[in-house]
Amino acid sequence: MIYLDHAATTQLRPEAREAMLPFLGARFGNPSGLYAVGRDAQDALDAARRTVAECLGARPPEVLFTSGGTESINAATLGIAYAMRRAGAGNHVITSAIEHHAGLHVAQHLEELGFEVTTIGCDSDGKVSVTEFVRALRPGTVLASVMLANNEVGTIQPIEELAGILREFANKASHRVALHTDAVQAPGWMALDVEKLGVDALSLSSHKFGGPKGSGVLYLRRATPFRPLLHGGGQEMQKRAGTENVAGIVGTATALQLAASGSAERAARVRALRDRLREGILAAVPDAQVNGCQVDCVPNNLNIAFGGLESDTLVQRLDARGIAVSSGSACSNSTWEPSHVLMAMGVPIRRAVGSVRFSLGETTTEAEIDEVLRVLPAEVAAVRAVGVPAV
Repeated sequence: MIYLDHAATTQLRPEAREAMLPFLGARFGNPSGLYAVGRDAQDALDAARRTVAECLGARPPEVLFTSGGTESINAATLGIAYAMRRAGAGNHVITSAIEHHAGLHVAQHLEELGFEVTTIGCDSDGKVSVTEFVRALRPGTVLASVMLANNEVGTIQPIEELAGILREFANKASHRVALHTDAVQAPGWMALDVEKLGVDALSLSSHKFGGPKGSGVLYLRRATPFRPLLHGGGQEMQKRAGTENVAGIVGTATALQLAASGSAERAARVRALRDRLREGILAAVPDAQVNGCQVDCVPNNLNIAFGGLESDTLVQRLDARGIAVSSGSACSNSTWEPSHVLMAMGVPIRRAVGSVRFSLGETTTEAEIDEVLRVLPAEVAAVRAVGVPAV
């Protein structure tokens, strides 16, 4: 299989697997236990927290371990917004139209809880509008949640600029406005420094950078108002209850450390492969165009709109040829459900429903890219010959 869907998930790194194995066997203790096997688990947990904090430029107590990116995003958004409202700071939250569904749906939930939510748009490259962001700020704004790198088109958002705007706003307002970013797609491709980014909260998902599924990270800046999403035994410094997944946490720390190491060299090599794939597709396939920016974006993401076809059919045909890619749309009973990200970017619906995401990884080779370029034109032509449902 030629796997070009690394934005969806990645293979578990061998080093992460090896680090996890003892904690799935003899080192099985509960970190809350006062006996030796429990203390051993707690020591491993503490070491993992220090490793993750180092990778993020954070303090160990600011690192919380979760069940994945979705929980981290939900915990940050709900926890900060609710705490700020309880403190009387306000009731208004800002987010963007291109967030992952975890971010979009938690924003909808906030509205159900009585919060006011402003959703800002983006340009044709998939970059959020700074002008709209500034315009959305009001005295009752308590939280802004904007992703760092988009999962569908890879565009990197101006998080540092937004953080600066919020600092200036806070100087004039009677309270701070917290900034959360979904950084799930960033590890391995760009440096993550929470101080440089200026964020108060940052979410990660382990399986996106070679760690295990079911494990995630939430960075929460010290003194940021926060109400726990999960209540119980008070683990994770009273901010996330539940017995810690020690094996998953150890694997996460190992994988993140490896992803952070040599990210600049890795990004340069994969960017060259991504560019080779892009130019090859545009040269060999008529009526194909790139969705999103290919400059200010993570280097492994390529989203292509193929005119005159429905992408799910192309994805299935490529799968039959041993090539795994993904589609951002769904077609059922002649009803199209195009990507909300592409719609926000203003991509016409007929192109949006024919869009395919190719997301490369550090194991991707030139030979694999060449094979995709050999197979793809004929498969596109075959799908186009069948036609697409009417809008």
